[in-house]
Amino acid sequence: MAEQPGGGSVDLTPRRALVVAALFGGLVGWLVVVTANAFDLIPPRIAWSAPIGLVVFAALVGALAWTTHQRIQVRRERMDPQRAVAFLVLGKASALAGALVAGGYLGFALNFVTKLDASTPRDRVIRSAVAVVAGLALMVGGLLLERACKVPDSDDDDPEPDPR
Repeated sequence: MAEQPGGGSVDLTPRRALVVAALFGGLVGWLVVVTANAFDLIPPRIAWSAPIGLVVFAALVGALAWTTHQRIQVRRERMDPQRAVAFLVLGKASALAGALVAGGYLGFALNFVTKLDASTPRDRVIRSAVAVVAGLALMVGGLLLERACKVPDSDDDDPEPDPR
């Protein structure tokens, strides 16, 4: 019979992964504009629904991170393991997605920074800037949620001082 593996642990999302996601997103955002220009197409406009949706999702993930932190770290309540793993996965995914989205909108916006005199490029830069901030907020919320799911050190594990 094969041995059952013991309880595993999941490392926190490394900064390198966040940087790579942001750089990849930036490359894709930049390529959208370059490709559109290469085919004589108009680069896409950014609707306000995209940055607003990011803000709402970032707020939800941030609120979940706060309530999870209060429950696990402050009040030291137990949480269903499956729910805790689901929150951990949501935190990791939100952190990586936030970095990717922030990088993508930044790469997109940088193509229009030199053309701020016209209203359409200015709108693209403003809306992209809001989306970048929202993406960063989503990334931070995801990282906080991920850290909130960490099992605190047990007070029972502390050795008692020697009574001598």
